[in-house]
Amino acid sequence: MTSTLIWIAVALLAIGVYLSWTAGRLDRLHARIDAARAALDAQLLRRASVAQELATAGVLDPAASIVLYEAAHAARQADEEAREVAESELSQALRAVFGDASQVDAVRQAPGGNETADELAAAVRRVPMARRFHNDAVRAARALRRHRTVRWLRLAGHAPFPLAFEMDDEPPAALADR
Repeated sequence: MTSTLIWIAVALLAIGVYLSWTAGRLDRLHARIDAARAALDAQLLRRASVAQELATAGVLDPAASIVLYEAAHAARQADEEAREVAESELSQALRAVFGDASQVDAVRQAPGGNETADELAAAVRRVPMARRFHNDAVRAARALRRHRTVRWLRLAGHAPFPLAFEMDDEPPAALADR
């Protein structure tokens, strides 16, 4: 009788440790998603800011400046529901304006343009990486939240279901090569 109670206690302890470990892992994944989302937001804001600064610098032709400024402004001002679309439109505007290497060369020849072009090139390269880190964290959390144990025992608590950030983040060829 005593050994049976000990085995039951050991089994309950093992189950408790497993559930605690799973809940902790899920909590860490949610924290990782929050950190990755903050990094993604920072990179998107940096890309939009540099694009907006470049559009108002007077080094691009007027049509390209207007297209780039409007897309960057829309991306900076977009609310959460429209953010993915606005950021995709900024990516498309960047590809339209900097699809030709001559535009990048024109920016580099302007005073202070070399640093601005390098900053924009770095920003358009970092956005896909930040989005990939965010979406990988979302994918891992979703996989864990699909387990029956997590669903049945509600180990995720009241945390919202994580959503991936889907956008067109292909950089312009002229900036990606730098």
